Amino acid sequence: MVDTLILKKTNIDIKRENKYNSNNKKIEYLGGVEKVEVKKNVTQELQHNMRSNTVTDGVQQAPHRSLFHALGLTDEEIKKPLIGIVSSYNEIVPGHMNLDKIVDAVKLGVAMAGGTPIVFPAIAVCDGIAMGHIGMKYSLVTRDLIADSTEAMAMAHQFDALVMVPNCDKNVPGLLMAAARINVPTVFVSGGPMLAGKVKGEKTSLSSMFEAVGAYTAGTMTMEDVKEFEEKACPTCGSCSGMYTANSMNCLTEVLGMGLKGNGTIPAVYSERIRLAKMAGMKVMELLEKNIRPRDIMTKEAFYNALTVDMALGCSTNSMLHLPAIAHEVGIDLNLDIANEISAKTPNLCHLAPAGHTYIEDLNEAGGVYAVMNELSKKNLIHTELMTVTGKTVGENIKGCVNKNPEVIRPVEHPYSQTGGIAILKGNLAPDTAVVKRSAVVEEMMVHTGPARVFDCEDDAIKAIKGGQIVAGDVVVIRYEGPKGGPGMREMLNPTSAIAGMGLGSSVALITDGRFSGASRGASIGHVSPEAAVGGPIALVEEGDKIHINIPENKLELLVSEEVLEERRKRWTPRQPKVTTGYLARYASLVTSANRGAILEVKK
Repeated sequence: MVDTLILKKTNIDIKRENKYNSNNKKIEYLGGVEKVEVKKNVTQELQHNMRSNTVTDGVQQAPHRSLFHALGLTDEEIKKPLIGIVSSYNEIVPGHMNLDKIVDAVKLGVAMAGGTPIVFPAIAVCDGIAMGHIGMKYSLVTRDLIADSTEAMAMAHQFDALVMVPNCDKNVPGLLMAAARINVPTVFVSGGPMLAGKVKGEKTSLSSMFEAVGAYTAGTMTMEDVKEFEEKACPTCGSCSGMYTANSMNCLTEVLGMGLKGNGTIPAVYSERIRLAKMAGMKVMELLEKNIRPRDIMTKEAFYNALTVDMALGCSTNSMLHLPAIAHEVGIDLNLDIANEISAKTPNLCHLAPAGHTYIEDLNEAGGVYAVMNELSKKNLIHTELMTVTGKTVGENIKGCVNKNPEVIRPVEHPYSQTGGIAILKGNLAPDTAVVKRSAVVEEMMVHTGPARVFDCEDDAIKAIKGGQIVAGDVVVIRYEGPKGGPGMREMLNPTSAIAGMGLGSSVALITDGRFSGASRGASIGHVSPEAAVGGPIALVEEGDKIHINIPENKLELLVSEEVLEERRKRWTPRQPKVTTGYLARYASLVTSANRGAILEVKK
């Protein structure tokens, strides 16, 4: 047989040990791209690329094989490539309750293509259930637990390749981080998005549910209305139906080249999702055969593609935490300053919930992520020469993927805005960075100056908002909720939803060193760095100080003189840690600033 594989010359070292026999390949150079034609014995090639030989071959491995036999594996299965399937299935996260079916389909795909599938677990937190109480401190921190535990399992058992089966918020970036570390052939297939709910004839989602609580508090909604939302907002399994963090990261997994077409958009309840999972199982065997690995795919240009599509889709601001963290594991420093450069030339093409009234199911019907990428390629905004898990380049993948609904995906000539959906802000209040989902901010709040209403934790701010103490024009500041100060950098969906539900979304801003759910909308500015816990300027803000927000100019300023700030800085003393035992305490001691992706770093 003859296989043709297009490889970007700088991405894949064709001389890598256990790569193709040099006598069997023909190389042509075509505009900096190598065309490698390989004639080979597939079985022999697979054996060359198998790490599992370490635990399956030779007399010294007889004890190892006895344990494989204890698992019920036959000699024939042990001789095949061992493919680890990382299952995030559990019975507490709605986005994960269907993953047992996805995993079964992946197993079939692997077996059909000649591998031996072996399942092991990864944890996942439901951010919605964890929201608004101590549980939210445990959300972001699981990203590193997931990466660490997956690395440990894959390295300890010497799997030849992996299929990652995530779905919800921290699960996807955690497994992408693990894939980068382990660097064996890997494919991602998520559990898929939830279908939108329907209340009084209108599509709705989880963000509407949270805002309904705020509306009830304001007296503009009855308890019966709230009950109807409660029963209908989340009608199926799957990741919540808007462009929230889970769906943002699943879509960006496609863009990075680590997931197959439709990974981010095919609804969880569609049978097409099962077929996709079978394809993922088969595809990982092809990647193993060709020895294509995550670091060959997740290049700097791939991350630029991800940032570009992020801007076009209007993804969750959490992507500004996760993309740098994933890039860090590959060995790439993804400085967020590049985000504004990319945003300046990237049109915002989608207003998916919470920014608008379309949902992931609508994006899927309109052509999905590839259709968005194809639109962007018309302005040469996408690096099309990069390798992906399809075994083809980005350009080959998106060719012919047309936009089927210009109301869902705006044509590149007629965008919602000429600039991207996320903005990185800087100024004396955020010397490093702050992040806002620009596409979800109403026009009248794009530039705003107002008095600071200062709270040292989320809980106090919620009491003040629901108690009617916040009025039009205010700038709510919630601090000591950053990666170290939280610890764990809680999401602020409760206060943003309360503000929106009480009719203040077009007149009140919220600024925090914590972060926001992808379901948040309005002038919600998060990730303020440096955070209050390390003495960042946000720790120096006092009640009534004027704060100036200018999103078009990427500015966030505290209108207080440097002399006054210096006096306050001299008086400031660090707070005692909120948590002193367990994993959160260890996390707080190692975590870096949000502008670096809140990665864990061992102090030297």
